[in-house]
Amino acid sequence: MAAPRLDATLVDMRLRTLVLATLLIFPLACAGMHAGASPTATVARVLDGDTIVLTDGRHVRLVQLDAPETDENECYAAEAKGVLIRLLPFGTEVEIETDPALDKRDRFGRILAYVERDGTNINLELVREGAASPYFFHADHGRYATKLLHAARQAAQRQRGLWGACPGTALDPLHSVQARS
Repeated sequence: MAAPRLDATLVDMRLRTLVLATLLIFPLACAGMHAGASPTATVARVLDGDTIVLTDGRHVRLVQLDAPETDENECYAAEAKGVLIRLLPFGTEVEIETDPALDKRDRFGRILAYVERDGTNINLELVREGAASPYFFHADHGRYATKLLHAARQAAQRQRGLWGACPGTALDPLHSVQARS
């Protein structure tokens, strides 16, 4: 009767080895898949100055900024959309990165994210060029809030984009941009 005990012990040791190996290998297999990870995607089209559609159908609203609204005929809206089209033309490979400190989706179901192209933060670039203004919804500050605000102050001071074209526009990151001529 000693043989069945030996078999049970051998099976138990193999099972423990398998579990241990799985626990050691699993974190390596999941590297980079934490919250806020940057999956690669392809741009299908630009809807306006702060929203893109990916080839898989997902809509991405660039987070922590607001561009003038095209459907409301706001000052500089068409130009802001043009800047985003120039930065993210059809077929552009991008990385989509959510911010753990912010909402993941808006009330329309769009993904709220930072978009990177070849290492360039497009959200920040839109603000630098004056195509968008920082917008800290519910006063929430994401990881790039300080940089976005600094870039907006410089763009406004230098009259770039909407800041030159729409002199009645106030820099107020707690409210959506109201681009006024």
